[in-house]
Amino acid sequence: MSAPDLRMVLPAKAENVGVVRHALAGLAEALGMEPSQLGDLKTVVTEACMNTVVHAYGEDGTGSMEIDAVREEDALLIVVRDHGSGIRPKVDVERESLRMGLPLIAALSSSFEISGGDGLGTVVTMRMLLSPNGNGAEADPGPFPGPKPGAAMSMPAEGLVGPVLSRVISVFAVRADFSVDRLSDAVLLGDAVAAQAASHFAEGRANLVVDADGGAVSIRVGPLVPGAGDQLLDGMRIPDIDASLERLADAIRVEREGDAEHLLIEISGRAG
Repeated sequence: MSAPDLRMVLPAKAENVGVVRHALAGLAEALGMEPSQLGDLKTVVTEACMNTVVHAYGEDGTGSMEIDAVREEDALLIVVRDHGSGIRPKVDVERESLRMGLPLIAALSSSFEISGGDGLGTVVTMRMLLSPNGNGAEADPGPFPGPKPGAAMSMPAEGLVGPVLSRVISVFAVRADFSVDRLSDAVLLGDAVAAQAASHFAEGRANLVVDADGGAVSIRVGPLVPGAGDQLLDGMRIPDIDASLERLADAIRVEREGDAEHLLIEISGRAG
């Protein structure tokens, strides 16, 4: 498989299925997927992830689900992977699922494969057709963050950070019970980072971690080239009114690790 256009690692919990669904929908739109296919994409992703949530780690188990998505000619290849006990397909997938499981994935995708077994984990691979004029991108994934409490993502910085990040931030802001105004503030901060992303990420690759905890959303972006963190903050300024979007956040700071930097943004559901 080619280098992924989007890579995610999340805890295998039902509440994170929506995060994956919205992130992949943003990617698919950016790559030119036909509107009629977007609904099918959301459905198959929901079913694949819910199968992992229900079957992979047992009722009391914890583990991660990993999602890769890559443009392949006229299709979007999606891989959902776990490291659990091996899937045992049923037709009683609960919660967000349509309760049809793997047969529904097979019916809606242009191709579908499942591999693994007892104690080996499970890999579900799906191909969803794109329109012929979509624009894909490939890049070396580089270092990728391991499993985090929230959503860990990796993607090319050019053109994809905005559509994916804004959707994921929205999901976590709703989870943290943000008001409409604070949700808009959070998305605006994400958009401000994404608007400058392409020239600031090391090797053109963006690693993002988004999480919600205690009524607040945190966003970590990087690795950035030296000095890029301060440049991103400068880019948030609004000269005409002598203000900065930085004021929308509860905290923004730049962390430096060797030659790389990361920008950390924290925003709570209550305006300061």
